[in-house]
Amino acid sequence: MHAITIPEPGGPEALVWDEVPDPVAGEGEVLVEVVASAVNRADVLQRQGFYNPPPGASPYPGLECSGRIAAIGPGVSGWTVGDEVCALLAGGGYAQKVVVPAGQLLPVPAGVDLVQAAALPEVACTVWSNVFMISHLRPGETLLVHGGSSGIGTMAIQLAKAVGAKVAVTAGTKEKLERCAELGADILINYREQDFVAEVEEATGGAGADVILDNMGAKYLDRNVRTLAVNGRLAIIGLQGGAKGELNIGALLHKRAAVTATSLRARPVEEKTAIVAAVREHVWPLLAAGRVRPVVDRELPMARAAEAHRVVEESGHIGKVLLVAP
Repeated sequence: MHAITIPEPGGPEALVWDEVPDPVAGEGEVLVEVVASAVNRADVLQRQGFYNPPPGASPYPGLECSGRIAAIGPGVSGWTVGDEVCALLAGGGYAQKVVVPAGQLLPVPAGVDLVQAAALPEVACTVWSNVFMISHLRPGETLLVHGGSSGIGTMAIQLAKAVGAKVAVTAGTKEKLERCAELGADILINYREQDFVAEVEEATGGAGADVILDNMGAKYLDRNVRTLAVNGRLAIIGLQGGAKGELNIGALLHKRAAVTATSLRARPVEEKTAIVAAVREHVWPLLAAGRVRPVVDRELPMARAAEAHRVVEESGHIGKVLLVAP
């Protein structure tokens, strides 16, 4: 088979479409013939040499895919060769075939195209686990999403609105904010021109955000804490603004607030299986009903992964950028 390899870390040109050995499904695994994968920030970091795959994972980038089951390993039940699926991966999505633990498989939701299903697993699992399983967003509460036009952001807006929450978003252009509004966002904040602390305070009558989904890390830490409501929850899922910041514990105590930080890729299979099961139970019916949908900016041939990485690094896209396998 062919896969995108990274012979040496570097810029987008470091991604090489090359012939590699076929993977083989082991105990509790299935082999998926990949139809499409999606580009995530973690893939960019891996290409740059900053985010290696966890032990035992495929060395190729790609944290999600869609496709058809080509083979089933020992100990797997409930799946059949030929089933159309999408999957949460620890790596290997930028390839024609990938091995997946059976617990990380999801059926393609009714009404969703097989290629576009590749845009779902990573964002659905990240948002559901952080916003709902950990931060317990409830109807009537306010969610602030940084990077509202990203793949994560577009999913977070839709899921929060589906459960009856109010949604504030930050984004850097008028076009991105307009797309967020189309998805249901109530409070639109241009982070280049407006102070999100003041905007959220005004929009909520001084109450603040009950849950904040943050991809910036250190750069936003102090302002995020100031934006939290009493009993608020800050969920940090990215470090685009740095890894080390000063935390005002007094402000947390005053607000009886909480800060959590999680990653998905390196979690044990058992934890990922539990998250995937929760997503299938709660998110998949919303997709089937048309209340939530994947947001895809563009589809490119997998061999042009370098071009896709440039698009993501320039942050001009809205939603997900997909790579379609030959």
